[in-house]
This record gives sequence, structure tokens and C-alpha cells, in this order.
Amino acid sequence: MKYFPTVDSKVDFKSIHFEECINSDYIKPTRMKYIENGKKKVWDIIDSHDSVSIILYHQDFDSFLIVRQFRPAVYAKNQDGYTYELCAGLVDKKDKTIEQIASEEIFEECGYNVKVNDLKKIGSFFASTGISGSKQTIFFATITEENKLTMGGGIDDECIDVLFLPLSKAQEFINDESIAKTPALAYAIKWYMDQSKKE
Repeated sequence: MKYFPTVDSKVDFKSIHFEECINSDYIKPTRMKYIENGKKKVWDIIDSHDSVSIILYHQDFDSFLIVRQFRPAVYAKNQDGYTYELCAGLVDKKDKTIEQIASEEIFEECGYNVKVNDLKKIGSFFASTGISGSKQTIFFATITEENKLTMGGGIDDECIDVLFLPLSKAQEFINDESIAKTPALAYAIKWYMDQSKKE
């Protein structure tokens, strides 16, 4: 089932090639040695930034505002690489709170102005526990077209598609295993539906 208009791929798939990652601004591999129950063990770890993500409910359209982007690590697994996700970003600005970073990401990726005080924290979770153990904090915000300032799409060389997922299609969407999506997206939609039942 197609939930959104077809989006032309921005990636030149013929240009893709792989090489060894010797140094990176985003990750740092390290090896941990320890003893558990008297047995020596070794575990390889990727040190990476924590992140924030935001589930946005658009009141005017009765839809979730989500993003679609190309993820090289997913491409290496499925030869497609496009995933549907929450608006999100790295916690890599030491002079800003995670709420401020979340607000900035909403504006940069989706084009909507959401004030820090209008963000509701859903919770924090450890992701990729087998390799990085990075923490992701998920927020919720309600938006309308009055909040819209730009088309979004990211900054610098980011290529982010901004899409609407109708609330009426959301459960079917998260159950469809043929669609590449993140666990945070599925969790946040389920959270919203559970909250709606309580009201």
C-alpha cells in the first residue's frame, strides 16, 4: 500500500561504494574488556551521540508529520535505504538543552515553529544496545498550519522529505513490514493512540 505520493529518489545509486572508516566526526569505535561470572569477555562498541526525536500531530490534517530519508546503513542491508522516521537529530550542541535541539530539528527538517514549552516529553530509551548504547529522548507536539514557516527538508546538504501520515492509516502503516521504519516511529504512534483512548 502506498501511503504517500511517490517521491523520486535523490540518491545516485550507481555512485555508491564502500570503504574503511578510519576516522569520523560522529562515531568512535572502542573495545571493552571485562569479567562476567569469572569469565573474560570482549565487546566492541561504537561511541555515538545521543539523539532526540519528535512525534508531530497536525491538527488541521488529522495526520502525523513524519520524514523520509536515505540511510546508508539501511541501504547496506536492503539495497534501498529509504526509511520513514520521526523528525530527529543528534544531541551534539553542548550549549543547548535537548528541548532546544528538538525545537530546532522540527524547524530545520519540517519547517514548523514549535516552542520549547510546547514540547511534551514521552520518555528516554537506550537504542542500539548491542553496539552503541546511545540514548534517544522522544517528545510530542501538536502543530497546525499556523506553525508553518518554511518547506523544511533539512539544512546544508540534508535531503529530507516531509510527509503526512493520516491518523486513520497509522496503525496499518506501522503493521506493514514491507515499509522500512524506525522503532521510535512505531512506538510514538502507539503512544499517541494509547493517550487518545484515555481522553
